[in-house]
Amino acid sequence: MTHLGGSSKLLRAMNDAAALSHVLERGTLTRGDLRELTGLSKPTISEALRRLTEAKLVTVVGYVSAGPGPNAEVYAVNPDAAYSVALSVRDRTASPPPGGISGSDLPTVSAAVTDLAGTVRGRLELAVDFTRTDPVSAVVDAVQDVCKEARIAPDPVAQVQIAVAGSYDARTDVLHHVEVPGWGRPGLVDDLRRRLGVPVGVDNDVNLAAVAERAHGAGRDAESFALLWLGEAGLGLAIDLGGTLLRGARGGAGEIGYMPMMLPGVTGGRGFTGRVDFQDLVGGGAVLDLAAEYGLQESTAAGTMAVAVARASERDDAARSFVTTLAGRIAIGLSAVVAVLDPPLVVIGGEVGQAGGPVLSTAVATALAEAAPLETAIATSTLHDDAALLGAQEAGRSAVRDSILATLRRPV
Repeated sequence: MTHLGGSSKLLRAMNDAAALSHVLERGTLTRGDLRELTGLSKPTISEALRRLTEAKLVTVVGYVSAGPGPNAEVYAVNPDAAYSVALSVRDRTASPPPGGISGSDLPTVSAAVTDLAGTVRGRLELAVDFTRTDPVSAVVDAVQDVCKEARIAPDPVAQVQIAVAGSYDARTDVLHHVEVPGWGRPGLVDDLRRRLGVPVGVDNDVNLAAVAERAHGAGRDAESFALLWLGEAGLGLAIDLGGTLLRGARGGAGEIGYMPMMLPGVTGGRGFTGRVDFQDLVGGGAVLDLAAEYGLQESTAAGTMAVAVARASERDDAARSFVTTLAGRIAIGLSAVVAVLDPPLVVIGGEVGQAGGPVLSTAVATALAEAAPLETAIATSTLHDDAALLGAQEAGRSAVRDSILATLRRPV
């Protein structure tokens, strides 16, 4: 019989990681709380907390009464132990996200620095002409600028997480289907890692928006969900399976805008018939074209959607017909998603989707009930910020935490 055992160093490392993981998850805990959560003895927990405090990973933030004797110390993670920087690269600022900063038609880089406790310490947004500025230089400058905004040195930054409208192929380390100039060149991500000197994560913006929906939005309590992104510039679909994103073999899962549609007899907008892509049906340009047919003309698709919803609520027949027609088009694409994935929930996000709000989601649910073979709940995103940036913040912070815990589990 073989008996397995661990060295004292390994056991200490495992105990330290277990204690820190609970503090990271729960926020604040006492020694007694940690004894109950880990099942470890009082001396073992005390030693683990001592080591974590000396390593400046946790700190005492207060005291609570623990009956007879001295008050119990309350421990929390040291927020300044490590930082992550999240960046959201948007094609242009012609239609900024809710709460965003309006600007020119240039692409933008939004950046936020988050501490280990999850607090945003600084945030900024920059318009960048990527036809003249290399993406690597733009990202490095944004990281440095947001750290200055947060009044922290770049040295404790342990992760940079980037959201960009494109498909990231982890096998080749290259972005595909990205329209922002310079972001699709081979070697870009590796160059970013070398210049920044820290791990760099890159993901599709809609995937990261789904991370934000899972953490803070409409998908928080869902077993699984699909996020349909109706944006000004394009469409996207993120698939959350029990908290894990389905990315596909080459990172292309969810590129629903390219989904071909055979629609004999379906006309409107650009006067198409026969084979079209889903983007041709419900993309920003298609929304504007369709709205014009109903006498709705605004400068952006999201603005048009907002006006249509307001008028539809006032029983304007043209506006209501526009919403119903658009919802029918959306349901055509969603019916394929529902037939293949059978998600319990579909969240509609993006600038156009959120502008449509409950009026649009209700119309989509009605149309989908007729078009899809399975029943699926429809909801509107509840995030009122740059969802991709929020998701990048979550992903970056999670990567930093995982790295710290992995380091702790390796005995020195």
